[in-house]
Amino acid sequence: MALSFSPSLVIFDCDGVLVDTETVSNRLLVRVLAEDGFHISYDECRRLFVGRTMDAVMAHVEAAIGRPLGAHWPAYIRDETLKAFGEGIEPVAGARDVLAALAARNTPYCVASSGKFEKMRFTLGATKLLPLVEDVLFSAEEVAHGKPAPDLFLHAAMRMGHPPESCLVIEDSLPGVQAAVAAGMRVIGYAGDPLTDVDALKSEGAHVISDMSTLPALLGLK
Repeated sequence: MALSFSPSLVIFDCDGVLVDTETVSNRLLVRVLAEDGFHISYDECRRLFVGRTMDAVMAHVEAAIGRPLGAHWPAYIRDETLKAFGEGIEPVAGARDVLAALAARNTPYCVASSGKFEKMRFTLGATKLLPLVEDVLFSAEEVAHGKPAPDLFLHAAMRMGHPPESCLVIEDSLPGVQAAVAAGMRVIGYAGDPLTDVDALKSEGAHVISDMSTLPALLGLK
């Protein structure tokens, strides 16, 4: 069954929506944070930090441990994360088909991620999705406030030339869903990961799916 709403622009998050990176990156983050004296479980790490910028993660951890992590910390996390991704990551199942279906119908789409451009280009390149999106990438490093603030999605919609009310966002995180709603956009919550809090996504206004391959039919592309 297709949604009653037909978007003029579809905005995708990157990690966990197009590229399957959340497990690798969160396991790494748990390990690195433990080295800095901030001990957290993998599940709690996902609950607290998925969808947030690394600056937001850093601020949270520094407040908790009562000391700065140091100017080197963001670069260290970036380098270790890219090293881990280099060992192998995959696209989210069905993501390539969704992008192809949108392109075939000439429906505009873009990617708006909390990650930096360097990270997006690396992961999308490693999963061979980059050629499909390389001209329509937007990063939280371009705006003043990351998710759950609406800044990034509003920035992407403006740059793509579409009003917020005609946009549909595909997100897997609670901050991402909150950002989309705050931007005045409709949002589909992707819950392909069994650890996703489906009820939380729904409570914030997302229509939730667990299989990316169902998205083309929802969008009326099949």
